[in-house]
Amino acid sequence: MLVMGVDPGLTRCGLSLVESTGGRQVTARDVDVVRTSSDTPVAKRLLALSDAVEHWLDTHHPDVMAIERVFSQLNVTTVMGTAQAGGVVALAAARRGVDVHFHTPSEVKAAVTGNGAANKAQVTAMVTRILALQAKPTPADAADALALAICHCWRAPMIARMAEAEKKAAEQRRKFAAKIKAAR
Repeated sequence: MLVMGVDPGLTRCGLSLVESTGGRQVTARDVDVVRTSSDTPVAKRLLALSDAVEHWLDTHHPDVMAIERVFSQLNVTTVMGTAQAGGVVALAAARRGVDVHFHTPSEVKAAVTGNGAANKAQVTAMVTRILALQAKPTPADAADALALAICHCWRAPMIARMAEAEKKAAEQRRKFAAKIKAAR
């Protein structure tokens, strides 16, 4: 499974590609950070981000995309930019039929470090170790994008089991409702 991890942002957007061959075995395939200038109008920044993400999707053909869920911060402007960037990324994936999953920062930190409150240095160190990288990925947006992809690789089997259970439960509810209706 090829997972594209995205740490969305208007100034810096981390992009990564990680391959999972089953279990906890993951391999980094690519990582980059898209940068846009804060002096550029937001619409043009989003367009630049969209172009970069579409290039990645066309080049790498991921099976799934993992995007960091917007986390409430004190700075509303930052939250808005992050949400806009995440929306552009999700839209590009949806246009290509790539399944999109959102993970919270604490989910990602817990998955890669065992601590949902880990700091950036701890996340970077664990990403470096998990992927057996020769050097730490920099800036932090690159490490975060890799961590998102790793998190999804490790959570995907559980997500699939939950979806199957929800599907079975919905079918049971439908059958039960039909049985009750027939009994009336």
